[in-house]
Amino acid sequence: MSITTKTGDKGKTNLANGERLSKSSLLFNAIGDLDELNSWLGVLISTLDESKNYSAHTAFLRDIQQMIYVISAELVKAKTKGKKVTLDDKKLVLIEKWCSDLESLLGKDFHQNFLHPGGCKIAAWIDVTRSVCRRAERSMVKLSEKETIRPIIMSTCNRLSDYLYLLRCLINQQELVEEKQLSLE
Repeated sequence: MSITTKTGDKGKTNLANGERLSKSSLLFNAIGDLDELNSWLGVLISTLDESKNYSAHTAFLRDIQQMIYVISAELVKAKTKGKKVTLDDKKLVLIEKWCSDLESLLGKDFHQNFLHPGGCKIAAWIDVTRSVCRRAERSMVKLSEKETIRPIIMSTCNRLSDYLYLLRCLINQQELVEEKQLSLE
């Protein structure tokens, strides 16, 4: 079977259940944002792999990539072995644990000010990834105003962006990068 089917040439495409929707639908906007998030996670993983210092985070982010596929599958009502694909609630607990662990490594005052995005190269890629994660979350919130989305999905994306922010702070700290604080003056 060819990847080129031409069935989407007129701006519509199929859900996993066969339903056809416009490619500009809220659902496909959310799926597209999740797809972009997964791509940026791939860039981030490649960048972390180059440094060799962050293998635990690299492995965790690979699990997160799989989780993003599961979220997308749930949104399009995909089934596997006759059962609906759903996000496991344990993923949120796991992300929260990683956040807690990072916060303990950072200390008390790391989040007292808004910080300029960037720092070292890895932290800059994390900031881009985090921003895309936030956009995906906003897309799902908008979608949830029209369709039922389990709250665990949005909570998980929200917590993922928290994890990414904490990770960029930790990496800048470990790389001895002086954070630039935002000022409104």
